[in-house]
Amino acid sequence: MVGAFQDKANHATFSNIHLLFQHPYVDAYWGSLRISVITAVAGSFFGILVAYAAIRDGTPRWIRSVLTTFSGVAANFGGIPLAFAFIATLGPLGVVTTWFRNGGYDLSVRWPQFQLFSERGVELAYMYFQLPLMILVIAPALDGLKREWREAASNLGAKGWQFWRYVGIPVLMPSFLGAFILLFGNAFAAYATAYSLNQGQNIVPILIGNYYTGNVLDNPHLAQALAFGMFVVLAVMMLLYIPLQRRAARWSK
Repeated sequence: MVGAFQDKANHATFSNIHLLFQHPYVDAYWGSLRISVITAVAGSFFGILVAYAAIRDGTPRWIRSVLTTFSGVAANFGGIPLAFAFIATLGPLGVVTTWFRNGGYDLSVRWPQFQLFSERGVELAYMYFQLPLMILVIAPALDGLKREWREAASNLGAKGWQFWRYVGIPVLMPSFLGAFILLFGNAFAAYATAYSLNQGQNIVPILIGNYYTGNVLDNPHLAQALAFGMFVVLAVMMLLYIPLQRRAARWSK
């Protein structure tokens, strides 16, 4: 926080903060926000579905054991090894053309274009650790849904969707919101995976790394200002989360 308001001569200045609202820095924040929101939403949604499918009654117990073990490993697998795994597995995918013969004619099907070294590619790589992290975080909350609540709701004539509308979702909402914030911050601060997939990716952690390495750019105070801006974004997310969490927690009492 101190360095963000200093120049190279360690004099007080607001120039670094002013630059955050200029291009390309504001674009970097928007890029980081897009990746973080998309991966947090997708990871939260699909993570809770997968976790519920593994925990629900009737599912073999070994499935949960295998899923939680894999999730514990995958949630901590990131950085350069993860990027290398995606590159070695998928390669720099472009337009995929499939040829096949039909009645003596050679036909081709061109599938949609996808580049691993792009923003969509970074989001795909992030989902590898975002989804398992959501499973680990939300599984204890799903365990808190007691079978007696569903049985009581059924005895009172409630249908399945009514149980989730009035009991299940309100009880899970505080944990779900907390997990969403965790996934957002996890993606917002990730550096090595995005850097390995595309060093030109315009996101805040890569800009901070560029200004600290000094290979081409050297302005550590601007890097500190960028980091300060990240703290502000996360603080805003927490300010939005706290009243929502308090309101949702009232339903679980």
